[in-house]
Amino acid sequence: MDPSYPNPATTPTSDPPGSGPDPHGREVLGADDIARSLTRIAFEILERNHGGGDLVIAGIPTRGATLAERIVSRIEQVGGPRCDLATIDTTMFRDDLASQPLRSPHPTRIPDRGIEGRTVVVVDDVLYTGRTIKAALDALSTLGRPAAVQLAVLVDRGHRELPIRPDYVGKNLPTSHEETVRILLTEDDGRDAVLIGRRAGGRA
Repeated sequence: MDPSYPNPATTPTSDPPGSGPDPHGREVLGADDIARSLTRIAFEILERNHGGGDLVIAGIPTRGATLAERIVSRIEQVGGPRCDLATIDTTMFRDDLASQPLRSPHPTRIPDRGIEGRTVVVVDDVLYTGRTIKAALDALSTLGRPAAVQLAVLVDRGHRELPIRPDYVGKNLPTSHEETVRILLTEDDGRDAVLIGRRAGGRA
């Protein structure tokens, strides 16, 4: 990675000028911040994987899958190859099925070449306890045996319950358990933003 490239993962951010209160929380990252983060992640993936010749970028639905699509495009835009895209649904691999309502499953899709012996970069929007990522790794293990698995997240908010650490982070965002982090993406929500709000009660 070019050391002159700005690193928003360690750069403090503030609300953009003129931004008003949001009913779902305070905006801490805007569209430009997210775009810069994804460009930096794309560069870091290429650097770490020596040009990215045999990568699979695998998103966790829903917003992780959207971010994975963007990262595939961004890698190509910055001079890398067209990486294979995958979608890894974690619904039936979660460890809270007995206590939480069953979410509607999304289709799992893997490239024609599969994932056997390849490097898979798992992509999610927010890293919190780590349990969603564990479910993704369990799901991945049923599809083949990758040579390596890496993790990219747009936001790491801390409070890990499992020993899982991301390889690529858009923004480290310290939070309390009482706060919520909401990711908005244009494809799903009409705009790009990261919002912090207050939790009414319980835990996500």
